[in-house]
Amino acid sequence: MLLYNSLTREKEEFKTAEPNKVKMYTCGPTVYHYAHIGNLRTYMMEDVLEKYLRYIGYDVMRIMNITDVGHLTSDGDTGDDKMLKGAKREHKTVMEIAKFYTDAFFADCEKLRIKKPEYIQPATGCIPEYINMITVLLEKGYAYEAGGNVYFDTSKLEQYYRFHDFKEEDLEVGVREGVEGDDNKRNKADFVLWFTKSKFDDQELKWESPWGYGYPGWHIECSCISIKYAGEHLDLHCGGIDNVFPHHTNEIAQSEAYLGHAWCPHWFHVLHLNTNSGKMSKSKGEFLTVSLLEEKGYSPMAYRFFCLQSHYRKSLVFSWENLDNAQAAYQKLLGRIKPLLAANNPADEAKKAELLRSFTDAMDNDLNTAQAVTVLYDILKADADDATKLACIREMDSVLSLGLIENAQALAEEPAAEIPAEVLALAEQRKEARKAKDFAKADALRDQIAALGWQIKETRQGTEITKI
Repeated sequence: MLLYNSLTREKEEFKTAEPNKVKMYTCGPTVYHYAHIGNLRTYMMEDVLEKYLRYIGYDVMRIMNITDVGHLTSDGDTGDDKMLKGAKREHKTVMEIAKFYTDAFFADCEKLRIKKPEYIQPATGCIPEYINMITVLLEKGYAYEAGGNVYFDTSKLEQYYRFHDFKEEDLEVGVREGVEGDDNKRNKADFVLWFTKSKFDDQELKWESPWGYGYPGWHIECSCISIKYAGEHLDLHCGGIDNVFPHHTNEIAQSEAYLGHAWCPHWFHVLHLNTNSGKMSKSKGEFLTVSLLEEKGYSPMAYRFFCLQSHYRKSLVFSWENLDNAQAAYQKLLGRIKPLLAANNPADEAKKAELLRSFTDAMDNDLNTAQAVTVLYDILKADADDATKLACIREMDSVLSLGLIENAQALAEEPAAEIPAEVLALAEQRKEARKAKDFAKADALRDQIAALGWQIKETRQGTEITKI
């Protein structure tokens, strides 16, 4: 399997420290608000990656943090803690906010068929681990105390900036407006490992530490949580492109300084979901959620299908028109799978293996889900029996998780919709036009029928009219 490595900026053969075992870490949500669909694109692609690794024989340990403390509203170690901001907004405690939005996040994941990681760790549950790592970093000379806080000293590293091929706008994290310099820092790139009450008197969550009553910085949590569950070596670290700097850069710095050796060799980053006005962001106010899509009549599977039709390393532009097209295409795909469900003979295993080779070729080429979706359509057109096609689709969907078989089954079980008289009349006119070989008129009538929400096509059994 070839997978792009953000650290080396090359597609590489994916390898692990232990044969057939993957230790995989994915940066989880900061649970101060609902996840928007841009956030969820990243989790969907990480989900596909995990499922494909399992599909090709890996035993995957996947770890995810839940950020419920320490993530500030700027990347300059300034501003409110995001959790405190959410608590102020809703007049609740930080832990009430964390519980509500953690539950909401996993409810969205369930709707999108995103598998829960085996290990899910809230940041507030690892305070002793943070204190231990910071203590070791101080002892080794990689950290220093100043102004009541503890900072990581980036000047002690031979190389701090590890990711180089990203545009400046892709390195933005959160709200950059009003970022102020921190006079306590020895170097501009230094970052906070532990804050004390001297800086944030209204911080709700604080703990005793050797450096005063305070709370951890955001970056320290992922390093400690990863090491807690995966040990000193991680195979694969995933996240959104906006985590590259400073978050993932700082994770590498502190983890390798603490451990004394290389930490994670392979980094997987998913690019932004953009709107016509730019990157989707909670800081801009209104943002799109899975619930909002559902309220507007869209299936979460239509959104997943929309995302899988693009490569994870390409920015994806969201529009309602694009989602309309994805929903229509998804429904048509279910309609094409529906007739296969009647097959009751065994699949031809040799033919199945032959057809699935195109799927694994696509996925082995840097998780090319767009090509994998094309393979789905190729299999439907292939010279194979229905049982073999159905077996291929079932196997592919164990990775793509589009709910194809069960939703096609639900479609088959729906009572036949009554075809409106207007559609029947247009169908009759189309039939006459085809007889007269007036194919331009026939095509125009087909488009009129489609505009009314129906699809008309010719089959061996005659004309078929179905609801789109």
